[in-house]
Amino acid sequence: METTLSAGNRLVGKRVLITGTGGGQGAAAQELFAQEGARVVGCDVVPGAAESAARKLAEQGHDVHGHTVDLADPDEARAWVDAAAASLGGIDVLYNNAAGFAPFADFTVDLWRHVMRVELDIVFHTTHPAWPHLRRSGGAIINTASVSGLRGIGAIGQAAHSAAKGGVIALTRTLAAEGAPDGIRANAISPGFVSSPATDTAMDDDARQYMLNMHLIQRPGTGPDIAALALYLASDESSWVTGQNISVDGGWTAGYR
Repeated sequence: METTLSAGNRLVGKRVLITGTGGGQGAAAQELFAQEGARVVGCDVVPGAAESAARKLAEQGHDVHGHTVDLADPDEARAWVDAAAASLGGIDVLYNNAAGFAPFADFTVDLWRHVMRVELDIVFHTTHPAWPHLRRSGGAIINTASVSGLRGIGAIGQAAHSAAKGGVIALTRTLAAEGAPDGIRANAISPGFVSSPATDTAMDDDARQYMLNMHLIQRPGTGPDIAALALYLASDESSWVTGQNISVDGGWTAGYR
């Protein structure tokens, strides 16, 4: 049974930045956060995608805005964070949600560097300029990692993806340690196989089935599955939770059937 989005007031007054809101997990989180009362500024690298997603929610009366941003460019990322902080009057939550696959023997330096840039560097590109705002608000950081950062997967060429997501998990713990004196909390979410535009494009039927076979719950995850945990980590309900990497993976990391 799939998770459905609900409405409430768990994030009323929260000023939230979410990356990758053009579709998939980012769009699901943006919708849920807005329904829970957050003011949201999102972004996506696909031209017009974040704007379109935000417009639909704004038409429903939510305070949501979207922008086209290439977060791999540190200057664009900083400009987006600065502009969002100015328009919101600060930042309470930064959700870094926004892969390259090939057998390790076939990897090139360029592909390796590309994956590091779009999966690890972009977390730094947004978090560094957001850090002063988060210190003032005692805010929360949510980073998207992956079970690939926890376990080796040999069949679908995830060397760079695994290294980058392992880096996200380690960075999250250090951000929690450094941010604690200022009240900053930092946590990571490690999804298992989630059906999204990116994964659906990257994997053929055989790879998809291979991934599903590793899950105790035999279905792919959905954007709302991940958004539900992100909502908890963004809310004051998780005020004593920091430095954690939480797997939402259909039981993948628990064991095998």
